[in-house]
Amino acid sequence: MSLLHHLHHLHDLPEGFARRMVAWQQQHGRQSLPWQNTQDPYRVWLSEIMLQQTQVSTVLDYFPRFLARFPDVATLAAAAQDDVLALWSGLGYYSRARNLHKCAQAVMGAFGGAFPRRAEDLQTLPGIGRSTAAAIAAFCFQERAAILDGNVKRVLTRVLGFQDDLALAKNEKALWALAQDLLPAQASDMPRYTQALMDLGATLCLPRKALCEACPVLSVCQAKAQDAPLAYPVKTRKLKRSSATLWLLWAVNAQGQVWLQKRPDKGIWAGLFSLPVFDAEAQLLAAWPQGQAPTYIEPWKHVLTHRDLHLHPVQLSGSGNFAPAGEGQWVDAGAWPDLGLPAPVRMLLASSRAT
Repeated sequence: MSLLHHLHHLHDLPEGFARRMVAWQQQHGRQSLPWQNTQDPYRVWLSEIMLQQTQVSTVLDYFPRFLARFPDVATLAAAAQDDVLALWSGLGYYSRARNLHKCAQAVMGAFGGAFPRRAEDLQTLPGIGRSTAAAIAAFCFQERAAILDGNVKRVLTRVLGFQDDLALAKNEKALWALAQDLLPAQASDMPRYTQALMDLGATLCLPRKALCEACPVLSVCQAKAQDAPLAYPVKTRKLKRSSATLWLLWAVNAQGQVWLQKRPDKGIWAGLFSLPVFDAEAQLLAAWPQGQAPTYIEPWKHVLTHRDLHLHPVQLSGSGNFAPAGEGQWVDAGAWPDLGLPAPVRMLLASSRAT
C-alpha cells in the first residue's frame, strides 16, 4: 500500500479503533500505577521521562522517592543539579536527569511555574520531544495530540499493516499523520485512549511475542490478518555498537576515604561523581605514584545502549596527604552512597562495603 494511499484513503483506517481501545482500557488496562489518575502535569511529566528506556518495575521504585524529595516543579528547579543526579543514580541515561532539572527551571522562568497546556509549547522545553509533549497534553489537558513512542509505533504499524521503513524520516512522518487520524473524536477520551495505547504495547502487543487473542483490535488488525505480527514495525537501520576500555583508579586512603572526580558535562557519565577514568593502565598508575599495593579487580563488561564498556578497576591504598593527580576530593565511606554515581562505580564501591 503506498503512502499516498495510506494518507488519503482514511476509510481504510480500522473501524472503531479508538472506541475499542478506550473500552478495553477501562476494563483491562493498567489502572493503579502511581502516576495514573492524576492531571498534575508535574507527575505525568516526571513519569514519562523516567519511563523512557526504563522498565515500569524500576520506575515504581524511583518515582515515589523522587517525589518525596522534589514534590513540585518549584522545588526541583531550586535544587542543585548534583542532588538531582544523586537521586537519579542507577536509573541510567543521565542526560534525562540533567534535562529534567533544566526543564523545571524553564517552566519556572518562561511559564511562571505552570506547565504549558499545549503539546506545541511543551515541546519547546528541554528533554521533551513530540511524543512526551503529546502524552502530557493528552493526560492533563485532554488535547487531541498523538503519541508515538516505540511501543505505540509497534501497535500502530501492526494494526495498520504499515510496511514502510521507519528508518526513513518521511515514513515516520506518515505514521505520525495516521496516529493523529486514529485519535478519538471526543477530547474527554484522550487520557484513557493514550493510556490504552501504552498498555497494549506494554502487555499484549510485545516485541517478540504478540498475545493477539486478548487484543481489543484483533478483528481490525492487518498484521493478524496476515498472520505476521512480528514482521512489524519495519526498520532497517541498525545503530552501530562501539566499545571502549576504561581503567578506573580506586584510590583509598588510611581513613577509608575514596577519591572521586566530578565528570565533565559532556561524554560518558556526564556530571556524575566517579572514580578517575584512564585509557591505559600506565596512565592510571602514574596518576598516583604514592599509591601502594595495587589490587587488580576482575575486569567486566558494562553494556550501554550503543556501547560496551570494558572496565578495569585497580585499587591502590595510600596516605590522604597525597592526592591523585587531577581534580577530585576524598569522600568519606558514609558520604558517597548519597552522590550521583554511575551504576558500575556504585556497585564496585558497595562490594567493598559488603566484604
